[in-house]
Amino acid sequence: MTKRVAIIGAGPSGLAQLRAFQSAKEQGAEIPDIVCYEKQDDWGGLWKYSWRTGLDEYGEPVHGSMYRYLWSNGPKEGLEFADYGFEEHFGKPIASFPPRAVLFDYIEGRVKKAGVRDWIKFNHPVRRVEYDDAKGQFRMVVQDQVNDREIIDHVDHVICASGHFSTPNVPEYPGFDSFPGRVLHAHDFRDAVEFKDRNILILGTSYSAEDIGSQCWKYGCKSVTVAHRTAPMGYDWPENWQEVPKLDRMDGHTAHFIDGTSKEIDAIILCTGYQHHFPFMEDALRLRTANRLATADLYKGVAFVANPKLMYLGMQDQWYTFNMFDAQAWWARDVIMGRIALPDEATMRADVDARIANEDAIEDDYGAIRYQGAYTEELMDETDYPGFDVQAANQAFFEWKKNKKKGIMEFRNYGHTSPLTGTLAPPHHTPWKDALDDSKENYLQTG
Repeated sequence: MTKRVAIIGAGPSGLAQLRAFQSAKEQGAEIPDIVCYEKQDDWGGLWKYSWRTGLDEYGEPVHGSMYRYLWSNGPKEGLEFADYGFEEHFGKPIASFPPRAVLFDYIEGRVKKAGVRDWIKFNHPVRRVEYDDAKGQFRMVVQDQVNDREIIDHVDHVICASGHFSTPNVPEYPGFDSFPGRVLHAHDFRDAVEFKDRNILILGTSYSAEDIGSQCWKYGCKSVTVAHRTAPMGYDWPENWQEVPKLDRMDGHTAHFIDGTSKEIDAIILCTGYQHHFPFMEDALRLRTANRLATADLYKGVAFVANPKLMYLGMQDQWYTFNMFDAQAWWARDVIMGRIALPDEATMRADVDARIANEDAIEDDYGAIRYQGAYTEELMDETDYPGFDVQAANQAFFEWKKNKKKGIMEFRNYGHTSPLTGTLAPPHHTPWKDALDDSKENYLQTG
């Protein structure tokens, strides 16, 4: 096979793609020439923690949004690799909500076993991707940061796995310019201890609002106030936590909300989401979509309809994560290797429209979980990905949502059942609110 394939990004999606090709090679198939360009100095994507914010040592925008003390906010049983379970990696069952260092170790364990690191060029951000119709190839301009030089690559297929949780949406409100405290986006949040004994205002009701607020509460902030534009999250929050309507303006330290109430604030954290941002793509190749389960312009949620030699992985809003990325990566691999034939453009566009309409008909979060589980299963059924019990994974998500309603600061103390092994996860040795040491060594202790 003479094809050359470039993968952009070595986070969970890009690593899934490398593993997919390696799996085919392991089974005796002839695979394309593979290169993965990664802007950071190591693999793991968002799961690779760095203290850096703003710009890195090369002047490149920092990719990571990971913060210290982050624990998985969804059950690990919903994201388990079908070909590499948690019990295989750790040699024993572990609790359902691992901290970042444990999840990173798990992600890394699979790709170390697969031996794909040599396919990755680290410190190589992609600057430009263009398609040459005459040659039927993509021309890529890539920056070799270490040697401070540009390189040109010509490839037959591009798989964009650069993620969409790195370029923040940053709104502005009246009074921000004169607020005497700190204003930061969740992308730049690193350490909850910074906000100990502080009154913090969080704008937004996303998972990052829920989790960053919980982290700050856990590590001793004075109070948490969450302002919402549409509806409150509605959990049974601790006494020093309140949900209020939309922020109207800041006046010094005083936050004024649209219902006429106010609150004295020391710091503002913007949990206002992220942009699908691909400045390196030429206009004709750039994905433009809202953050939703059914992305715009991607056949089967993967192949770019206007030029299906280009694939995008992991661009959906997510209940499922690592295993859905796997399903997409195996499917993309099989299209590139000629195992799956793509239909004509009209059929592909009809597929996109149907997925969007089906998402629009979903009534609640439980329906959304079923929808994305079914999507993941659909892709798995078209490839040789080992597969897993999607209904069991759905059930873990359902139980998780109910546990959050029962106690938003206690849901991580429960265990869920692995779709791979049927094992019920043991409880963690320390309740989450009291577990201040999130190191891998401490987490993996028993008793």
